[in-house]
Amino acid sequence: MAGRLRSEASAYLRQHAGNPVDWWPFGDQAFEQARLRDVPVFVSVGYAACHWCHVMAGESFEDQATAEYLNEHFIPVKVDREERPDVDSIYMSATQLMTGQGGWPMSVFALPDGRAFYAGTYFPPRPQPGQPSFRQVLQAVHEAWEQRREAVETTAASVAQALAQAGEANRGLLGDLSVEPDGGQPLPPGGPAAEWGPVQVPSGEAGGTDHRAVLEEAVEVLSGQEDTVFGGFGGAPKFPPSAVLHFLLRHAGASRSDSAQRAAGLSARTLLAMAGSALYDQLEGGFARYTVDRRWSVPHFEKMLYDNVQLLRVYAQWAVQSPAGAERDLGCSVAAGTAGWLVERLQLSHGGIASSLDADTVVDGVHHEGATYLWSPAELRRVLGADDGDWVVSVMCVGERGNVTANRSTLHPGRPLDPDERLRWEGLRPALLAVRQQRAQPARDEKVVAGWNGLAVAGLAEAGELLGRPDLTAAAAAAADYLLSVHLDDSGRLARVSHDGAAQHFEGLLEDYAGCAEGLFSLYAATGEGRWYRAAEGLVLRAEAVFLRDGTLRDQAVPAAQVSAAAGAVPPADPLESATPSGTSLFAGVLATYAAYSGSVRHRELAGRLLGYLNRIAARAPRAAGWGLAAAQALAAGPVELAVTGQSAAATALIAAARASGSPGIVVARHTADPRREETAPLLADKPVPADGALAYVCRGMVCRRPVATAAALLEELGAAGN
Repeated sequence: MAGRLRSEASAYLRQHAGNPVDWWPFGDQAFEQARLRDVPVFVSVGYAACHWCHVMAGESFEDQATAEYLNEHFIPVKVDREERPDVDSIYMSATQLMTGQGGWPMSVFALPDGRAFYAGTYFPPRPQPGQPSFRQVLQAVHEAWEQRREAVETTAASVAQALAQAGEANRGLLGDLSVEPDGGQPLPPGGPAAEWGPVQVPSGEAGGTDHRAVLEEAVEVLSGQEDTVFGGFGGAPKFPPSAVLHFLLRHAGASRSDSAQRAAGLSARTLLAMAGSALYDQLEGGFARYTVDRRWSVPHFEKMLYDNVQLLRVYAQWAVQSPAGAERDLGCSVAAGTAGWLVERLQLSHGGIASSLDADTVVDGVHHEGATYLWSPAELRRVLGADDGDWVVSVMCVGERGNVTANRSTLHPGRPLDPDERLRWEGLRPALLAVRQQRAQPARDEKVVAGWNGLAVAGLAEAGELLGRPDLTAAAAAAADYLLSVHLDDSGRLARVSHDGAAQHFEGLLEDYAGCAEGLFSLYAATGEGRWYRAAEGLVLRAEAVFLRDGTLRDQAVPAAQVSAAAGAVPPADPLESATPSGTSLFAGVLATYAAYSGSVRHRELAGRLLGYLNRIAARAPRAAGWGLAAAQALAAGPVELAVTGQSAAATALIAAARASGSPGIVVARHTADPRREETAPLLADKPVPADGALAYVCRGMVCRRPVATAAALLEELGAAGN
């Protein structure tokens, strides 16, 4: 029965191991059972932190009668969307095609070959106006399967054909990425070879494209989409625009143009709004997934690793780009709070970082959304006393009538606190946090996802450097060590997911390889340790071998047969972004970084070619291309290459000055006087280590300007280089 799920890496799957539903994990065995029994497959997709997934589980999957009907007439398959984004993506596309909307839990009915023919999201246990019950859906699907099989198969064929057309359209955004015939072969033994698989880039295209006009147009479109009342973009529900903020900060640091000033204002207003909102946990740090309202006051309480690592990076960079004062102080505070929460609550003892905290808190066996985080006025007065309690009630928007439950609310000021308010709040916060930590806590999903951990390594490494926090750099190194020792095998193959120190069999997607390379390059920049550079280089080159074939980029090395059938046999390659950067945009970014370190013109040209889709999408939907725009902004600047040699303290001071300049996507290599450090990146070649102090070389395309020894001179050189 559902005991099949007990040993799965996914906490979400293990949550369902005790259901009376006879769940199978996604795979060939489940679909073969459907073929042998001649029944459809019911694919239920969700994730551990999902509130409505818990609701449907309690109402339907734990109901004995419903489970018996489901077991008799279907093969039930449970999928963690975070573990298998390939499965989630194609069935979400099918769901949106058939219903016009999507979400989780997702409920899909498929043929034994994997093609979808009916889909929806949450179904209630009893009929509601305009919505059938889950039992009614099951009965209707079973009846159609038994009595109208030809129509079912026709629908499945039509859906697969439509998804194939959509897949071809996505591939059309990327265009042709032709490589030589042997470009798809495995890397030669003994390490990367410069001549391996050269990319044929037509002259005047790709790497030679000037993206500046596209970048400025994206800023203009984003300006028109801003919520000028409450900050951020769009209405309810309101999500943190993490990748877009990454781009806006890079654009703001690129020049002093009107467009750069507009980007600086856009990013600052959004960052200020989020910092004072209920999206940000004012007691412990860390961000919720989104708010259900436009005012940022009622969060959907799950806390996801992928949101927090991106926002950690953004707030740290905003802090150093801001002049001394309130904005810099706030940026440092939010970055430090988010990093502290991430290390304290998500980093596991082996160094890997868990995926999420649940939206729900289980109290007396019952799921309550956000229960850990809510306060009533009476509770605040009881903990803090009447005077301080009343002050918090007033400043943190806690009314006698709650904004989440009848009498309980989130804590959030809804605006930046003034210095006196912040001082008083920081004095009261520890007492409230101590009380909150005694409450029941949300569950943690302890599966480790490679790509998200790679982004976490990048965020922690950069925050450690920018905030002067070596403990954060050490946390980044621990996570990187875990990835290399557990997720990466001797052949260079990267596993997407691990649990309890053991990697699972499913190979990482393009986003995993590129995300890990992004983190390792950032850690190399922060530490100068050559092992991180070598590991990042290996991931970039293997990703090129595995995912770039026959002139096209693929998100997945070898799609599962059922995913391929559902997609109409078109290999998935979607450059557009949602909550996380797409594999395409991440890969373009690390290719640009690798080219800056190595001097590889071929890889720089490939990065530019991959970003060609921005010309077709950035002006229409810039919020679906934030990371790609950020990568293009770095390419437009060079990227600027900074090689620093010399004494550690002096080198660190020069690098800090360069980081604060806001130079977009600046690539840093350092070689200190420590004899144990080795010159790894070619960018450092032939750059001597001075006996005293440090020297900084500003380069573009491996062509370097004269070395300088002071921060002031370095800033002049960065300005001369176009930044």
